[in-house]
Amino acid sequence: VQLQAFGGGEVQPGGSLRLSCVASGNIIRIGIMGWYRQAPGRQRELVASITGAGTTNYAESVKGRFTISKDNAKNTVYLQMNSLKHEDTAVYYCNTPLGAVRNENWGQGTQVTVSS
Repeated sequence: VQLQAFGGGEVQPGGSLRLSCVASGNIIRIGIMGWYRQAPGRQRELVASITGAGTTNYAESVKGRFTISKDNAKNTVYLQMNSLKHEDTAVYYCNTPLGAVRNENWGQGTQVTVSS
């Protein structure tokens, strides 16, 4: 499966962005999908995930601020990011758990910069 993430940009602290991840395949069949991020000098981390049934999970650092959702008809997963902080600055990627373990399907990601 090919995954393309886009929608990043530069915002001020407290601002919002919505990221989109378009999959080349049927995301219902793909199953669990997640948003990951990698800040400079840090390891890539899982930010949020959503199952085929729509169950969501979030990293503690983004709970209450980020919302993951999906549109099965569009094979797209979204990440709504509100109340952005400097520490949210990173390249954001979408992937499946299997792709993450195999270090595959990362694509180019999309840069999110939170700067005053």
